[in-house]
Amino acid sequence: MNDEIVDVAAAVLMRGDGKEYLLAQRPEGKVYAGYWEFPGGKLEEGETVLQALRRELQEELGISIDKATPWFRREFTYPHARVRLHFWRVTAWQGEITAHEHPAIQWLRVGGKVSVDPLLPANGPVLKALKLPTVMAITNMSENGEDAELARLEEAVAGGLRLFQIRDKGLPPIERAWFAQAAYEMVRHSGALLFINDDEGLARSIGAQGLHLTANKLHRCWLRPNLEWAGASCHNEEEIERAVKLDLDYIVVGPVRCTLSHPDLPTLGWERFAELAAMSPVPVFALGGMKMEMLEEAQEHGAHGIALMRGW
Repeated sequence: MNDEIVDVAAAVLMRGDGKEYLLAQRPEGKVYAGYWEFPGGKLEEGETVLQALRRELQEELGISIDKATPWFRREFTYPHARVRLHFWRVTAWQGEITAHEHPAIQWLRVGGKVSVDPLLPANGPVLKALKLPTVMAITNMSENGEDAELARLEEAVAGGLRLFQIRDKGLPPIERAWFAQAAYEMVRHSGALLFINDDEGLARSIGAQGLHLTANKLHRCWLRPNLEWAGASCHNEEEIERAVKLDLDYIVVGPVRCTLSHPDLPTLGWERFAELAAMSPVPVFALGGMKMEMLEEAQEHGAHGIALMRGW
């Protein structure tokens, strides 16, 4: 095996409002024949990732892409090659999906049991990333008040939001712990994920699924928090690299736009955000001045989704 990296376009086809994804079985005669993977293939000389996706999906599945957005990319070393996998979410296409080159294809439910085997080793983290909702709602009890924030949580859960981060770091510890516990009890039966900002002990004590590290805590962290989910706030390349070394599950990058909380803080803008997002091998949330209607714009710039403290 040489040191050359092979660039591969990988299509994460999704249907049913993102509740199902497609895997395809590799044909005989190819390396890892019989293994299951996301459809796609190597970039030809001069091709962009999107051009390669269009060509591969037409050849392999007989469809033409209508809508596809960059998601994240991961490098993986197989015995035969080093590959850089560019994962794009494909959410709209023309034509009927037909297995022209694969012996079998299968639609699977996000978060459900993976009923096909074996999977290509590089795809494990991708299946976990699919479980991550695309909107992260950040609590703001210190501004809204206890009753209003709990009412907002209840309404958000009823409306379909499934990812919440308990922030409110300025509250007294006892009050913050009570609020976090109340929030957890409110959302847990819905299947929503609840992450705690910065306090691993609090996350464990209430049974939260994840911990979100601030950039300051990220710099002081030497081991990945031992929870199901762990992520961090990042503002530059150095912080993203540190999050990657810690094997975190996602990052939040911002501020993209001016915010009410920090009106004087320099903003990234979408172009710089896209550059940083393209570095990440894990899902990226856009933060800073986000509104629910900006989700599509964020994803077009490489975001997994958006994180917002107001407007959810």
